Amino acid sequence: MTLSRRTTLGIALATLAASSAPAFAQAKLKVAAIYTVPVEQQWVSRIDKALKAAVARGEIEYVFSENVANADYERVMRQYAEGGNTLIVGESFAVEAAARKVAKDYPKVSFLMGSSGKPQAPNFGVFDNYIQEPAYLTGMIAGGMSKSGKIGLVGGYPIPEVNRLMNAFIAGAKEINPKATFTVSFINSWFDPPKAKEAAFAMIDKGADVMYAERFGVSDAAKERKVLAIGNVIDTQAQYPDTVVASALWHMEPTIDKAIAAVKAGAFKAEDYGPLSMMKVKGSSLSPLGTFEKKIPAELVAKVRAKEAAILAGKFSVKVDDNAPKP
Repeated sequence: MTLSRRTTLGIALATLAASSAPAFAQAKLKVAAIYTVPVEQQWVSRIDKALKAAVARGEIEYVFSENVANADYERVMRQYAEGGNTLIVGESFAVEAAARKVAKDYPKVSFLMGSSGKPQAPNFGVFDNYIQEPAYLTGMIAGGMSKSGKIGLVGGYPIPEVNRLMNAFIAGAKEINPKATFTVSFINSWFDPPKAKEAAFAMIDKGADVMYAERFGVSDAAKERKVLAIGNVIDTQAQYPDTVVASALWHMEPTIDKAIAAVKAGAFKAEDYGPLSMMKVKGSSLSPLGTFEKKIPAELVAKVRAKEAAILAGKFSVKVDDNAPKP
């Protein structure tokens, strides 16, 4: 049978397309994330948001597992590494040894993990939410808005990642009200809203009229008892318009975008991505004051804005104190 020129050309083009398909598919980086808590938990939600933005830009394919138990973490990491994912993102705070072991076993895979430890060559980068700068600013607001001078703080665990934010918040509050007193409590969980709520109730019952909501559940207690709350990592003022005054926001995009670019360029290496959460690189910020824009005294707002400008200009540095808070 003799093939026409058009048929021959069609077969040639189809063959070319078929042979090119894998190359085009590989243009999108395969990224997997492993979370030990629900994806809506505030800290994890920031990572998820940044990765989904990369998906929307057409840069990556993204899958994730949530609520992964510590005992299962290594297994899930290995499954994703075996599955052809080039970049694996997660939180290794409670599984440091296991996560680092997996990274050693898969040197061609890039790992970017939330960690209290240092980078591990050649492929284990670390990050953290270094948002102590906006935490300091929200502390200033808390110090100025508290009428009783009693402020409560409820956190997950007394680890460096939480301690540094609480210490910055307390320092900011003391700048405005040196006589302010603080009560600190940890619920020993990253996601237990009822427990956080009960801890907040106990502080409010003892006179606290501003609550630092490092965990979900605290703002619910503040709303019920008609006191104020300061948010952490995400802005929940829309859900608590008369309760949440302001929040220290974490923006994971600078960290995720740098990692993706590095992997694509074949240049990913073990380094500390923590500084990409600083305000000067837009890794964090003070939330809009929104419903409290006119409720906060103008003099206090002016002080906060002046401090914010000083931080961005490099004229004021918020101390990084990872020790357990001593209010």
